[in-house]
Amino acid sequence: MNGSQAGANELTPSQIVAELDKYIVGQRNAKKSVAIALRNRWRRQQIRSEMREEIMPNNIIMIGPTGVGKTEIARRLARLARAPFLKVEATKFTEVGYVGRDVESIVRDLMEIGIAMVRTEHAAQLHERAEAQVEERLLDLMQPQEPTFTLPFAMPGMQVSGTQPDAEQREREREELRGMLRAGALESRMVEMDVVDDSHNAQMGNMFSTLAGDEMGRNLQELMGSMMPKRMSRRTVPISEARRIIINEETTRLIDNETLIREAVDRVENSGIVFLDEIDKIAGAGGGSGPDVSREGVQRDLLPIVEGSTVNTKYGPVKSDHILFIASGAFHISRPSDLLPELQGRFPIRVELDSLTAGDFVDILTVPENALVKQYSAILAAEGVDLIFTQDGIEAIADMAAEVNDSVENIGARRLHTVLTTLLEEFLFDAPDHLTQSRIEVTGKLVREKLEPTIENRERSRYVL
Repeated sequence: MNGSQAGANELTPSQIVAELDKYIVGQRNAKKSVAIALRNRWRRQQIRSEMREEIMPNNIIMIGPTGVGKTEIARRLARLARAPFLKVEATKFTEVGYVGRDVESIVRDLMEIGIAMVRTEHAAQLHERAEAQVEERLLDLMQPQEPTFTLPFAMPGMQVSGTQPDAEQREREREELRGMLRAGALESRMVEMDVVDDSHNAQMGNMFSTLAGDEMGRNLQELMGSMMPKRMSRRTVPISEARRIIINEETTRLIDNETLIREAVDRVENSGIVFLDEIDKIAGAGGGSGPDVSREGVQRDLLPIVEGSTVNTKYGPVKSDHILFIASGAFHISRPSDLLPELQGRFPIRVELDSLTAGDFVDILTVPENALVKQYSAILAAEGVDLIFTQDGIEAIADMAAEVNDSVENIGARRLHTVLTTLLEEFLFDAPDHLTQSRIEVTGKLVREKLEPTIENRERSRYVL
Protein backbone atom coordinates (compact mmCIF):
# COMPACT_ATOMS: atom_id res chain seq x y z
CA MET A 1 0.00 0.00 0.00
CA ASN A 2 1.53 3.32 -1.01
CA GLY A 3 2.19 6.15 1.43
CA SER A 4 -0.62 8.44 0.32
CA GLN A 5 -3.22 5.73 0.65
CA ALA A 6 -1.89 4.62 4.01
CA GLY A 7 -2.09 8.22 5.23
CA ALA A 8 -5.74 8.44 4.21
CA ASN A 9 -6.63 5.19 5.97
CA GLU A 10 -4.85 6.23 9.17
CA LEU A 11 -7.62 8.74 9.88
CA THR A 12 -9.42 7.94 13.12
CA PRO A 13 -13.18 7.25 13.01
CA SER A 14 -13.91 10.70 14.47
CA GLN A 15 -11.72 12.33 11.80
CA ILE A 16 -13.49 10.34 9.08
CA VAL A 17 -16.89 11.49 10.36
CA ALA A 18 -15.61 15.08 10.46
CA GLU A 19 -14.55 14.80 6.81
CA LEU A 20 -17.94 13.35 5.82
CA ASP A 21 -19.67 16.18 7.71
CA LYS A 22 -18.18 18.63 5.21
CA TYR A 23 -20.40 17.20 2.47
CA ILE A 24 -23.28 15.31 4.11
CA VAL A 25 -25.75 16.70 6.63
CA GLY A 26 -26.88 14.54 9.56
CA GLN A 27 -26.97 10.71 9.38
CA ARG A 28 -24.57 10.38 12.31
CA ASN A 29 -25.14 6.64 12.80
CA ALA A 30 -24.41 5.80 9.16
CA LYS A 31 -21.25 7.91 9.20
CA LYS A 32 -20.03 6.18 12.36
CA SER A 33 -20.63 2.74 10.84
CA VAL A 34 -18.69 3.43 7.64
CA ALA A 35 -15.94 5.18 9.62
CA ILE A 36 -15.46 2.10 11.78
CA ALA A 37 -15.45 -0.13 8.69
CA LEU A 38 -12.75 2.01 7.06
CA ARG A 39 -10.64 2.14 10.22
CA ASN A 40 -10.92 -1.65 10.61
CA ARG A 41 -9.27 -2.00 7.20
CA TRP A 42 -6.27 -0.06 8.45
CA ARG A 43 -6.24 -2.15 11.64
CA ARG A 44 -6.25 -5.35 9.59
CA GLN A 45 -3.26 -4.14 7.56
CA GLN A 46 -1.25 -3.79 10.79
CA ILE A 47 -1.69 -7.50 11.64
CA ARG A 48 1.23 -9.56 10.36
CA SER A 49 0.09 -13.02 11.44
CA GLU A 50 -2.19 -15.53 9.72
CA MET A 51 -5.09 -13.88 11.55
CA ARG A 52 -4.94 -11.07 8.97
CA GLU A 53 -6.52 -13.24 6.27
CA GLU A 54 -9.23 -14.43 8.64
CA ILE A 55 -10.57 -10.96 9.40
CA MET A 56 -13.51 -10.25 7.10
CA PRO A 57 -14.82 -6.77 6.25
CA ASN A 58 -17.86 -5.47 8.14
CA ASN A 59 -20.30 -5.16 5.24
CA ILE A 60 -23.14 -2.70 5.81
CA ILE A 61 -26.80 -2.39 4.82
CA MET A 62 -28.10 1.19 4.80
CA ILE A 63 -31.85 1.44 5.18
CA GLY A 64 -33.66 4.62 4.26
CA PRO A 65 -35.67 6.47 1.60
CA THR A 66 -34.13 7.89 -1.54
CA GLY A 67 -32.21 11.13 -1.38
CA VAL A 68 -31.08 11.00 2.25
CA GLY A 69 -27.36 10.51 1.52
CA LYS A 70 -26.75 6.75 1.26
CA THR A 71 -24.86 6.87 -2.04
CA GLU A 72 -23.03 10.07 -1.14
CA ILE A 73 -21.73 8.58 2.12
CA ALA A 74 -20.27 5.58 0.27
CA ARG A 75 -18.83 7.71 -2.54
CA ARG A 76 -17.19 10.21 -0.18
CA LEU A 77 -15.81 7.36 1.94
CA ALA A 78 -14.13 5.87 -1.15
CA ARG A 79 -12.62 9.24 -2.10
CA LEU A 80 -11.37 9.69 1.43
CA ALA A 81 -9.70 6.27 1.37
CA ARG A 82 -8.46 6.72 -2.24
CA ALA A 83 -10.06 3.36 -2.89
CA PRO A 84 -11.55 1.90 -6.10
CA PHE A 85 -15.30 2.50 -5.86
CA LEU A 86 -18.10 0.96 -7.92
CA LYS A 87 -21.80 1.71 -7.64
CA VAL A 88 -24.04 -0.94 -9.13
CA GLU A 89 -27.79 -1.39 -9.00
CA ALA A 90 -28.84 -4.85 -7.89
CA THR A 91 -31.71 -4.73 -10.39
CA LYS A 92 -29.15 -4.88 -13.23
CA PHE A 93 -28.92 -8.56 -12.61
CA THR A 94 -32.63 -9.25 -12.92
CA GLU A 95 -34.45 -7.64 -15.85
CA VAL A 96 -37.63 -9.24 -17.27
CA GLY A 97 -36.78 -12.56 -15.76
CA TYR A 98 -33.31 -13.76 -14.92
CA VAL A 99 -31.44 -12.45 -17.96
CA GLY A 100 -29.34 -9.79 -16.23
CA ARG A 101 -25.58 -9.30 -16.28
CA ASP A 102 -23.10 -11.78 -14.88
CA VAL A 103 -22.51 -10.85 -11.22
CA GLU A 104 -18.77 -11.48 -11.64
CA SER A 105 -18.72 -8.35 -13.79
CA ILE A 106 -18.84 -6.43 -10.47
CA VAL A 107 -15.28 -7.50 -9.69
CA ARG A 108 -14.13 -7.03 -13.29
CA ASP A 109 -15.56 -3.50 -13.44
CA LEU A 110 -14.02 -2.67 -10.06
CA MET A 111 -10.68 -3.92 -11.38
CA GLU A 112 -10.94 -1.60 -14.39
CA ILE A 113 -11.54 1.31 -11.99
CA GLY A 114 -8.52 0.24 -9.92
CA ILE A 115 -6.32 0.05 -13.02
CA ALA A 116 -7.42 3.53 -14.12
CA MET A 117 -6.82 4.94 -10.62
CA VAL A 118 -3.31 3.50 -10.29
CA ARG A 119 -2.43 4.47 -13.87
CA THR A 120 -3.42 8.08 -13.12
CA GLU A 121 -1.23 8.09 -10.00
CA HIS A 122 1.74 6.60 -11.85
CA ALA A 123 1.28 9.07 -14.69
CA ALA A 124 1.38 11.97 -12.20
CA GLN A 125 4.60 10.63 -10.70
CA LEU A 126 6.20 10.23 -14.14
CA HIS A 127 4.93 13.55 -15.49
CA GLU A 128 8.23 15.38 -15.05
CA ARG A 129 10.22 12.62 -16.77
CA ALA A 130 7.71 12.60 -19.63
CA GLU A 131 7.86 16.38 -19.98
CA ALA A 132 11.63 16.22 -20.37
CA GLN A 133 11.10 14.42 -23.68
CA VAL A 134 8.33 16.73 -24.88
CA GLU A 135 10.47 19.75 -25.71
CA GLU A 136 12.92 17.81 -27.89
CA ARG A 137 10.15 16.02 -29.77
CA LEU A 138 8.29 19.29 -30.37
CA LEU A 139 11.49 20.85 -31.74
CA ASP A 140 11.93 17.85 -34.03
CA LEU A 141 8.41 18.39 -35.37
CA MET A 142 9.03 22.09 -36.03
CA GLN A 143 12.51 21.50 -37.48
CA PRO A 144 12.39 18.18 -39.31
CA GLN A 145 15.68 16.54 -40.18
CA GLU A 146 16.74 17.44 -43.71
CA PRO A 147 17.41 14.38 -45.85
CA THR A 148 20.98 13.91 -47.02
CA PHE A 149 21.71 12.37 -50.39
CA THR A 150 24.71 11.53 -52.53
CA LEU A 151 24.79 11.91 -56.28
CA PRO A 152 25.46 8.64 -58.06
CA PHE A 153 28.52 10.11 -59.80
CA ALA A 154 30.02 11.72 -56.66
CA MET A 155 33.46 10.57 -55.63
CA PRO A 156 34.22 9.74 -51.98
CA GLY A 157 34.93 12.92 -50.03
CA MET A 158 33.52 15.11 -52.79
CA GLN A 159 31.33 18.00 -51.46
CA VAL A 160 28.13 18.64 -53.43
CA SER A 161 26.39 21.98 -52.93
CA GLY A 162 23.05 21.65 -51.18
CA THR A 163 23.53 18.13 -49.88
CA GLN A 164 24.89 18.96 -46.40
CA PRO A 165 22.84 21.23 -44.08
CA ASP A 166 24.63 23.95 -42.17
CA ALA A 167 24.81 22.29 -38.75
CA GLU A 168 25.65 25.48 -36.87
CA GLN A 169 22.77 27.40 -38.48
CA ARG A 170 20.33 24.60 -37.71
CA GLU A 171 21.49 24.59 -34.09
CA ARG A 172 20.99 28.36 -33.83
CA GLU A 173 17.50 28.03 -35.31
CA ARG A 174 16.71 25.20 -32.89
CA GLU A 175 17.77 27.28 -29.88
CA GLU A 176 15.66 30.21 -31.11
CA LEU A 177 12.67 27.90 -31.42
CA ARG A 178 13.41 26.50 -27.95
CA GLY A 179 13.31 29.98 -26.43
CA MET A 180 10.04 30.83 -28.18
CA LEU A 181 8.58 27.47 -27.13
CA ARG A 182 9.45 28.03 -23.48
CA ALA A 183 7.98 31.53 -23.67
CA GLY A 184 4.68 30.09 -24.94
CA ALA A 185 4.87 32.02 -28.23
CA LEU A 186 4.35 28.96 -30.45
CA GLU A 187 1.26 27.32 -28.90
CA SER A 188 -0.93 28.01 -31.96
CA ARG A 189 1.71 26.99 -34.54
CA MET A 190 0.59 23.97 -36.58
CA VAL A 191 2.78 20.88 -36.96
CA GLU A 192 2.34 17.50 -38.62
CA MET A 193 2.68 14.33 -36.58
CA ASP A 194 1.71 10.66 -36.61
CA VAL A 195 -0.96 9.65 -34.08
CA VAL A 196 -2.75 6.39 -33.30
CA ASP A 197 -6.01 6.09 -35.26
CA ASP A 198 -8.51 5.62 -32.43
CA SER A 199 -11.49 5.66 -34.80
CA HIS A 200 -10.33 2.39 -36.33
CA ASN A 201 -10.01 0.78 -32.88
CA ALA A 202 -13.47 2.06 -31.94
CA GLN A 203 -15.00 0.54 -35.07
CA MET A 204 -13.37 -2.80 -34.27
CA GLY A 205 -14.65 -2.60 -30.69
CA ASN A 206 -18.22 -1.85 -31.84
CA MET A 207 -18.11 -4.78 -34.22
CA PHE A 208 -16.91 -7.18 -31.51
CA SER A 209 -19.45 -5.82 -29.01
CA THR A 210 -22.28 -6.40 -31.48
CA LEU A 211 -21.16 -9.95 -32.21
CA ALA A 212 -20.12 -11.09 -28.75
CA GLY A 213 -21.62 -8.71 -26.20
CA ASP A 214 -20.05 -5.74 -24.44
CA GLU A 215 -17.72 -7.48 -22.02
CA MET A 216 -16.49 -10.20 -24.37
CA GLY A 217 -16.30 -7.60 -27.14
CA ARG A 218 -13.91 -5.48 -25.07
CA ASN A 219 -11.73 -8.49 -24.36
CA LEU A 220 -11.62 -9.47 -28.05
CA GLN A 221 -10.83 -5.89 -29.02
CA GLU A 222 -7.87 -5.76 -26.62
CA LEU A 223 -6.65 -9.20 -27.73
CA MET A 224 -6.75 -8.17 -31.37
CA GLY A 225 -5.18 -4.83 -30.53
CA SER A 226 -2.20 -6.53 -28.90
CA MET A 227 -1.71 -8.85 -31.89
CA MET A 228 -2.16 -6.34 -34.69
CA PRO A 229 0.05 -3.28 -35.27
CA LYS A 230 -1.52 0.03 -34.33
CA ARG A 231 -2.85 2.01 -37.27
CA MET A 232 -1.30 5.46 -37.48
CA SER A 233 -2.62 8.53 -39.24
CA ARG A 234 -0.98 11.82 -40.19
CA ARG A 235 -2.58 14.83 -38.54
CA THR A 236 -1.94 18.55 -38.45
CA VAL A 237 -2.39 19.87 -34.92
CA PRO A 238 -1.36 22.99 -32.94
CA ILE A 239 1.64 22.79 -30.63
CA SER A 240 -0.67 22.82 -27.59
CA GLU A 241 -2.42 19.66 -28.80
CA ALA A 242 0.85 18.03 -29.91
CA ARG A 243 2.26 18.56 -26.42
CA ARG A 244 -0.69 16.72 -24.84
CA ILE A 245 -0.35 13.81 -27.30
CA ILE A 246 3.38 13.49 -26.72
CA ILE A 247 3.05 13.61 -22.92
CA ASN A 248 0.48 10.78 -23.09
CA GLU A 249 2.73 8.73 -25.36
CA GLU A 250 5.82 9.25 -23.20
CA THR A 251 3.93 8.55 -19.97
CA THR A 252 2.50 5.32 -21.41
CA ARG A 253 5.99 4.27 -22.47
CA LEU A 254 7.45 4.95 -19.01
CA ILE A 255 4.74 3.14 -17.00
CA ASP A 256 5.65 -0.39 -15.96
CA ASN A 257 2.47 -2.37 -16.71
CA GLU A 258 3.39 -5.32 -14.51
CA THR A 259 3.90 -3.08 -11.49
CA LEU A 260 0.72 -1.19 -12.31
CA ILE A 261 -1.39 -4.36 -12.49
CA ARG A 262 0.14 -5.79 -9.33
CA GLU A 263 -0.58 -2.61 -7.37
CA ALA A 264 -4.11 -2.32 -8.79
CA VAL A 265 -4.96 -5.92 -7.86
CA ASP A 266 -3.68 -5.33 -4.32
CA ARG A 267 -5.71 -2.15 -3.99
CA VAL A 268 -8.92 -3.71 -5.29
CA GLU A 269 -8.56 -6.80 -3.09
CA ASN A 270 -7.75 -4.89 0.11
CA SER A 271 -9.36 -1.47 -0.37
CA GLY A 272 -12.11 -1.84 -2.99
CA ILE A 273 -15.62 -0.64 -2.12
CA VAL A 274 -18.77 -1.84 -3.91
CA PHE A 275 -22.04 0.01 -3.35
CA LEU A 276 -25.00 -2.29 -4.05
CA ASP A 277 -27.97 0.00 -4.55
CA GLU A 278 -31.63 -1.07 -4.48
CA ILE A 279 -30.85 -4.38 -2.79
CA ASP A 280 -34.42 -4.34 -1.45
CA LYS A 281 -35.63 -4.90 -5.03
CA ILE A 282 -34.09 -8.40 -5.04
CA ALA A 283 -35.36 -9.31 -1.56
CA GLY A 284 -38.15 -11.83 -2.12
CA ALA A 285 -41.24 -11.59 0.04
CA GLY A 286 -41.56 -15.35 0.45
CA GLY A 287 -43.01 -16.28 -2.93
CA GLY A 288 -41.91 -19.32 -4.88
CA SER A 289 -42.58 -18.52 -8.52
CA GLY A 290 -42.39 -15.79 -11.11
CA PRO A 291 -40.23 -12.77 -10.28
CA ASP A 292 -39.38 -14.14 -6.82
CA VAL A 293 -37.39 -16.95 -8.43
CA SER A 294 -35.42 -14.36 -10.38
CA ARG A 295 -34.72 -12.30 -7.26
CA GLU A 296 -33.63 -15.32 -5.28
CA GLY A 297 -31.40 -16.40 -8.16
CA VAL A 298 -29.66 -13.02 -8.10
CA GLN A 299 -29.11 -13.31 -4.35
CA ARG A 300 -27.60 -16.77 -4.75
CA ASP A 301 -25.26 -15.49 -7.46
CA LEU A 302 -24.24 -12.48 -5.37
CA LEU A 303 -23.52 -14.62 -2.33
CA PRO A 304 -20.15 -16.09 -3.49
CA ILE A 305 -18.90 -12.64 -4.52
CA VAL A 306 -19.86 -11.07 -1.19
CA GLU A 307 -18.60 -13.90 1.02
CA GLY A 308 -15.35 -14.19 -0.95
CA SER A 309 -14.35 -15.90 -4.18
CA THR A 310 -11.75 -15.66 -6.93
CA VAL A 311 -12.83 -14.03 -10.18
CA ASN A 312 -10.81 -14.38 -13.35
CA THR A 313 -10.18 -11.05 -15.06
CA LYS A 314 -7.98 -10.10 -17.99
CA TYR A 315 -5.46 -8.86 -15.43
CA GLY A 316 -5.38 -12.21 -13.65
CA PRO A 317 -7.34 -13.70 -10.73
CA VAL A 318 -8.80 -11.23 -8.24
CA LYS A 319 -10.10 -12.21 -4.79
CA SER A 320 -13.22 -10.56 -3.42
CA ASP A 321 -12.73 -11.75 0.19
CA HIS A 322 -11.78 -8.34 1.58
CA ILE A 323 -13.74 -6.03 -0.71
CA LEU A 324 -16.12 -3.89 1.37
CA PHE A 325 -19.75 -4.19 0.25
CA ILE A 326 -22.18 -1.44 1.25
CA ALA A 327 -25.78 -2.24 0.31
CA SER A 328 -28.70 0.14 0.44
CA GLY A 329 -32.44 0.12 -0.04
CA ALA A 330 -35.61 1.86 1.00
CA PHE A 331 -37.20 -1.43 2.20
CA HIS A 332 -40.71 0.01 2.00
CA ILE A 333 -42.27 -3.30 0.98
CA SER A 334 -39.64 -5.91 1.80
CA ARG A 335 -37.36 -6.12 4.84
CA PRO A 336 -33.69 -7.08 5.26
CA SER A 337 -34.94 -10.32 6.81
CA ASP A 338 -36.47 -11.21 3.41
CA LEU A 339 -32.96 -11.66 2.00
CA LEU A 340 -31.47 -15.15 1.99
CA PRO A 341 -30.18 -16.01 5.48
CA GLU A 342 -26.70 -16.64 4.07
CA LEU A 343 -26.65 -13.20 2.44
CA GLN A 344 -27.99 -11.52 5.56
CA GLY A 345 -25.10 -13.00 7.49
CA ARG A 346 -22.63 -11.30 5.17
CA PHE A 347 -24.03 -7.87 6.06
CA PRO A 348 -23.62 -7.82 9.85
CA ILE A 349 -24.03 -4.04 10.23
CA ARG A 350 -27.42 -2.46 9.56
CA VAL A 351 -28.02 1.23 9.95
CA GLU A 352 -31.20 3.18 9.40
CA LEU A 353 -30.95 6.65 7.90
CA ASP A 354 -33.34 9.41 8.93
CA SER A 355 -35.79 11.14 6.60
CA LEU A 356 -34.86 14.76 5.94
CA THR A 357 -36.80 17.67 7.42
CA ALA A 358 -37.04 21.31 6.38
CA GLY A 359 -34.38 22.09 8.99
CA ASP A 360 -32.07 19.52 7.37
CA PHE A 361 -32.68 21.16 4.00
CA VAL A 362 -31.54 24.51 5.39
CA ASP A 363 -28.28 22.89 6.52
CA ILE A 364 -27.88 21.06 3.19
CA LEU A 365 -28.25 24.35 1.34
CA THR A 366 -25.64 26.16 3.43
CA VAL A 367 -23.24 23.91 5.37
CA PRO A 368 -21.51 21.52 2.87
CA GLU A 369 -18.54 22.78 0.88
CA ASN A 370 -20.40 21.90 -2.31
CA ALA A 371 -23.78 23.32 -1.17
CA LEU A 372 -26.25 24.05 -3.97
CA VAL A 373 -26.56 27.78 -3.20
CA LYS A 374 -22.77 28.07 -3.46
CA GLN A 375 -22.85 26.25 -6.79
CA TYR A 376 -25.51 28.52 -8.29
CA SER A 377 -23.74 31.62 -6.98
CA ALA A 378 -20.56 30.47 -8.73
CA ILE A 379 -22.49 29.72 -11.95
CA LEU A 380 -24.01 33.21 -12.17
CA ALA A 381 -20.75 34.85 -11.08
CA ALA A 382 -19.38 33.67 -14.43
CA GLU A 383 -21.87 36.09 -16.03
CA GLY A 384 -20.85 38.92 -13.71
CA VAL A 385 -23.99 38.54 -11.57
CA ASP A 386 -23.75 38.51 -7.77
CA LEU A 387 -26.35 35.99 -6.51
CA ILE A 388 -27.18 36.42 -2.83
CA PHE A 389 -29.43 34.12 -0.78
CA THR A 390 -30.88 35.68 2.35
CA GLN A 391 -31.58 33.53 5.41
CA ASP A 392 -35.37 33.82 4.99
CA GLY A 393 -34.94 32.96 1.30
CA ILE A 394 -33.06 29.76 2.15
CA GLU A 395 -35.67 28.83 4.76
CA ALA A 396 -38.46 29.42 2.21
CA ILE A 397 -36.71 27.15 -0.32
CA ALA A 398 -36.33 24.46 2.35
CA ASP A 399 -40.01 24.75 3.35
CA MET A 400 -41.14 24.50 -0.28
CA ALA A 401 -38.98 21.42 -0.91
CA ALA A 402 -40.28 19.71 2.25
CA GLU A 403 -43.88 20.55 1.32
CA VAL A 404 -43.54 19.07 -2.18
CA ASN A 405 -41.89 15.94 -0.74
CA ASP A 406 -44.81 15.49 1.64
CA SER A 407 -47.54 16.13 -0.93
CA VAL A 408 -46.13 14.50 -4.09
CA GLU A 409 -43.34 12.01 -3.45
CA ASN A 410 -40.46 12.02 -0.98
CA ILE A 411 -37.22 12.06 -2.97
CA GLY A 412 -35.18 13.61 -0.18
CA ALA A 413 -32.52 16.22 -0.90
CA ARG A 414 -32.88 15.67 -4.65
CA ARG A 415 -36.01 17.84 -4.41
CA LEU A 416 -33.78 20.85 -3.74
CA HIS A 417 -32.33 20.55 -7.26
CA THR A 418 -35.76 20.78 -8.91
CA VAL A 419 -36.93 23.62 -6.66
CA LEU A 420 -33.79 25.73 -7.22
CA THR A 421 -33.78 25.08 -10.97
CA THR A 422 -37.40 26.26 -11.23
CA LEU A 423 -36.75 29.25 -8.97
CA LEU A 424 -33.69 30.49 -10.89
CA GLU A 425 -34.74 29.49 -14.41
CA GLU A 426 -35.47 33.02 -15.65
CA PHE A 427 -32.27 34.47 -14.17
CA LEU A 428 -30.17 31.70 -15.70
CA PHE A 429 -31.82 32.22 -19.09
CA ASP A 430 -31.62 36.03 -19.16
CA ALA A 431 -28.18 36.48 -17.59
CA PRO A 432 -26.11 36.48 -20.84
CA ASP A 433 -28.41 38.81 -22.83
CA HIS A 434 -31.07 40.78 -21.02
CA LEU A 435 -30.34 40.69 -17.32
CA THR A 436 -29.57 44.27 -16.26
CA GLN A 437 -29.12 43.50 -12.57
CA SER A 438 -25.59 42.92 -11.36
CA ARG A 439 -26.94 41.73 -8.01
CA ILE A 440 -29.83 39.35 -7.38
CA GLU A 441 -31.13 38.86 -3.85
CA VAL A 442 -33.18 35.72 -3.29
CA THR A 443 -35.54 36.56 -0.43
CA GLY A 444 -38.42 34.65 1.09
CA LYS A 445 -40.86 36.93 -0.74
CA LEU A 446 -39.21 36.20 -4.12
CA VAL A 447 -39.27 32.44 -3.46
CA ARG A 448 -42.96 32.46 -2.56
CA GLU A 449 -43.90 34.62 -5.55
CA LYS A 450 -42.20 32.29 -7.98
CA LEU A 451 -42.99 28.89 -6.48
CA GLU A 452 -46.32 29.10 -4.63
CA PRO A 453 -48.47 29.09 -7.81
CA THR A 454 -46.78 25.89 -8.95
CA ILE A 455 -46.96 24.21 -5.55
CA GLU A 456 -50.65 25.11 -5.09
CA ASN A 457 -51.37 23.49 -8.45
CA ARG A 458 -50.90 19.97 -7.15
CA GLU A 459 -51.18 18.33 -10.56
CA ARG A 460 -48.62 20.65 -12.13
CA SER A 461 -46.16 20.29 -9.27
CA ARG A 462 -45.99 16.54 -10.00
CA TYR A 463 -44.29 17.35 -13.31
CA VAL A 464 -42.43 20.60 -12.58
CA LEU A 465 -41.17 20.19 -9.01
